[in-house]
Amino acid sequence: MIPVTEHIFIDERDLSESFVQASGPGGQNVNKVATAVSLRYDLYNANGVPWEVKVRASRIAGRRLTREGAIVINAQRFRTQERNRADALERLVEILKEAAVPPKPRIATKPTKASKRRRLETKAKRSTTKRQRQAPADEH
Repeated sequence: MIPVTEHIFIDERDLSESFVQASGPGGQNVNKVATAVSLRYDLYNANGVPWEVKVRASRIAGRRLTREGAIVINAQRFRTQERNRADALERLVEILKEAAVPPKPRIATKPTKASKRRRLETKAKRSTTKRQRQAPADEH
């Protein structure tokens, strides 16, 4: 079990990793060793994560979330497989930590008297400007 918060944890059985050759740093070694990591976390079927957190995490994951409900994180920043694995896991934990914090409810407020006054003054000024642009009315 990998702890995320006090009440949320990642079950290692819900994680799957695959390794591929990475582009980028590595020198001659880059063509021989599969250092890039593709971490897959089955979010919707995971134990240890409440449903509300799963919903928020799916929103945060964005296009990293598959149709089946798995988060896929590709890590190839570093030259070693171990550091890329740690990086991918760290990024997954960050998504879940961010999702664990419930959003603050919005509190409806009323406009202030000053803002109402400014709005009405602007409207009056605009009205005057437009009225002055009109052609004078013919007097009969």
